[in-house]
Amino acid sequence: MELKTLTYIVVGASFALYIGIAIWSRAHNTRDFYIAGKSVSPIANGMATAADWMSAASFISMAGLIAFLGYDGSVYLMGWTGGYVLLALFLAPYLRKFGKYTVPEFIGERYYSSTARIVAVICLIFISFTYVAGQMRGVGIVFSRFLEVDVTVGLMIGMGVVFIYAVLGGMKGITYTQVAQYCVLIFAYTVPAIFIGLQITGNAIPQLAFGSEITGTGVGLLDKLDDIVVSLGFNQYTSGSKSRIDIFCITLALMAGTAGLPHVIVRFFTVPKVKDARTSAGYALLFIAILYTTAPAVGAMARYNLINTVQPGEVGSADGNLRYEDRPDWMDTWQRTGLVSFEDKNGDGRIQYYDDTNAEFAEKAAAYGWKGNELTVDRDIMVLANPEIAGLPDWVIALVAAGGIAAALSTAAGLLLVISAAISHDLIKGIFVPDISDKGELLAGRIAAAFAILIAGYLGFDPPGWVAQVVAFAFGLAAASLFPVIVLGIFFKRANKQGAIAGMLTGLLFTYGYIEYFKGLFLKWAGAPWGENVASNWWFGISPEGIGVIGAIFSFTVIIVVSYMTPPPPERIQRLVENIRIPRSA
Repeated sequence: MELKTLTYIVVGASFALYIGIAIWSRAHNTRDFYIAGKSVSPIANGMATAADWMSAASFISMAGLIAFLGYDGSVYLMGWTGGYVLLALFLAPYLRKFGKYTVPEFIGERYYSSTARIVAVICLIFISFTYVAGQMRGVGIVFSRFLEVDVTVGLMIGMGVVFIYAVLGGMKGITYTQVAQYCVLIFAYTVPAIFIGLQITGNAIPQLAFGSEITGTGVGLLDKLDDIVVSLGFNQYTSGSKSRIDIFCITLALMAGTAGLPHVIVRFFTVPKVKDARTSAGYALLFIAILYTTAPAVGAMARYNLINTVQPGEVGSADGNLRYEDRPDWMDTWQRTGLVSFEDKNGDGRIQYYDDTNAEFAEKAAAYGWKGNELTVDRDIMVLANPEIAGLPDWVIALVAAGGIAAALSTAAGLLLVISAAISHDLIKGIFVPDISDKGELLAGRIAAAFAILIAGYLGFDPPGWVAQVVAFAFGLAAASLFPVIVLGIFFKRANKQGAIAGMLTGLLFTYGYIEYFKGLFLKWAGAPWGENVASNWWFGISPEGIGVIGAIFSFTVIIVVSYMTPPPPERIQRLVENIRIPRSA
């Protein structure tokens, strides 16, 4: 059976499973639609949380970042995992005890202000649509390659599937769909890693293969990779090039952003008790660790296989580079997606792959007769292309396609649901039509979800960067806007509505403005000119991916200062804060 047919079968079966689960667990009221009736078991919620949090950035893009950035890519591992621990220990139990449906509802009641609730909705929508743009790019990449359809068609299919199980099932349907998606994505991620680990090192455990010797050479995988990349002018794989302050800020922004992401926080509202929120957080961390401890090995092995494919002989020798006519099928198939490209700049019929921006290596390259790097590989394809590069069986390649789609759709569904809840529950029910019936609110939520899916699909056509980069921007926005107001709302009784509103707006606008200036996050689509993304122009050397930390500092400062300059919260609010922090089992 050819790969395309097999992929259609595997992906189609996974879609049928998701839709079947959504029909079986469809929402019948707003409690089901928003928080799954608070009836999800801790272990199921842990798996659903892991799937919700491990998006296309984790499955598709993170190992690709590590493959090309090496040590510098570790900021994503540290930031995202550290952030989840921060969320599980310091925020989730308290928010669950508060017992509301959404993050804006918590902010509105804690800060006794409809305006604060509206501002929180604006922040949430901004964060969620930025995040979902990365997920839809992941969907487009998988469909365009493995189902060999146009990206537009692929996005339409993905939107249709999400529409069915998000609009029909709500949080209840999404939760149990995400349990299935976690099983699919973790199996799809680890099976190829096991195969490739055996191929390269003879060790079937990817985490151990990462530090093992390459079979028959007596040389460690990382040592060999260091030698290869340096010989081609790239930075040493196991050392970094980023400044310490930028590494620190990106890591901290990802941590705080994780703890401020509304689609992750809302998962802790779905369990029956506060104790269950803590337990499900522990399960989720265990399920997340399986993928995150595998990712460094996947990235290193993918880079090793890629370079060995393009550079089978000695660097600089006449026959050291891959001949065009000998290039493997995977290069041609990925070239058709536009995510791999090559150009014979020196007319020698071979593909030169090296760092042509490295001034120190330029003299060597010229002596070899090279006239510039001839291979461009999008880092977002490395996990998806890795099984093909390694020559694994077609069923493994089809499985990876299903896993990539599961990762993207699981997070997209969670994000779209919190957008829907923000509109139907926080704006319509909470502000504009407080006497709306439960049935009417449920209908409004489903209509809002449908419109959110259409906007998400549009963003997927032209996302503002590669998957993990776009997701990092979303985390920065969450760190600067929602994280400070949630933390101070729990641990600082003096925080009041004036401080909360001013702090959220300050953090959001500053962080968005910085990212927009250097990256053109959204407005670049209007063709406006933006600042050059050069490190020398960054404020204190902090990249747009890490600027959320500065935004968070501004937000914390503004909340505290404004709160002390204005009247304190009412006594009932201060008692509410104390009550949230008192540990109880229910």
